[in-house]
Amino acid sequence: MSFKDKVVVVTGAGQGIGEAYAKRCAAEGMKVVVAELNAEQGERVVADIRADGGDALFVRTDVGDEQSCLDCAAAAMDRYQQIDYLINNAAIFGDMKIEGYLNVDMDYLEKFMRVNVHGALLMARACVPHMPKGSAIVNQSSTAAWMNMGFYGVAKLAVNGLTGSLARELGWRKIRINAIAPGPTETQALRNTAGDYADELVKQMPISRVGTPDDMADAVLFLLSDKASWITGHILNVDGGQFMRV
Repeated sequence: MSFKDKVVVVTGAGQGIGEAYAKRCAAEGMKVVVAELNAEQGERVVADIRADGGDALFVRTDVGDEQSCLDCAAAAMDRYQQIDYLINNAAIFGDMKIEGYLNVDMDYLEKFMRVNVHGALLMARACVPHMPKGSAIVNQSSTAAWMNMGFYGVAKLAVNGLTGSLARELGWRKIRINAIAPGPTETQALRNTAGDYADELVKQMPISRVGTPDDMADAVLFLLSDKASWITGHILNVDGGQFMRV
């Protein structure tokens, strides 16, 4: 899988799985645009990549804001003159409200869906016009999509639907789009949201361990690569078999 001198935009790359994506992409020879709302975290990841000999650019990006997404794509083009890959990882998760549909504040819910669903669409709309034939996009879904896990699960179901719909729209451009659905993955965001419940989920899984950000990065690199050149519209579970839930 040769990625040398390719350019990838990674949203939500300031921590957790997104940080792992950014650093693995850089290690594979890609030039990385760290699209992150938290400037301190984003700059830290860029500094780490540069310290390891990689090439990275931080762009403060709010994926729920259309102009911010357009500005991110413009900054990537200004710096690197191309965008080959997009990884839509950004989402409200680690600090999300744990409430039911009947009591969650509607303004909060609309903001949540704007970021967690429309964010992937807005970034695709911003980047696709600059992406050549053979480019690829990977969206971040979740096994929560299969588990009826409140509005977070519904958002990830919508990401799955968006992935399939865009696969049809982008096929004529020779741009592929897929998604991965991580199972419980060891990040601070998971512990903030699920706590000990994550360990209970793991006990029910055929491969009964918590996933790692590197597990996710392996899958993303495959889906970006030419080895997946005839795969589009696919949701890849990276979850230790959690999808076979009891």
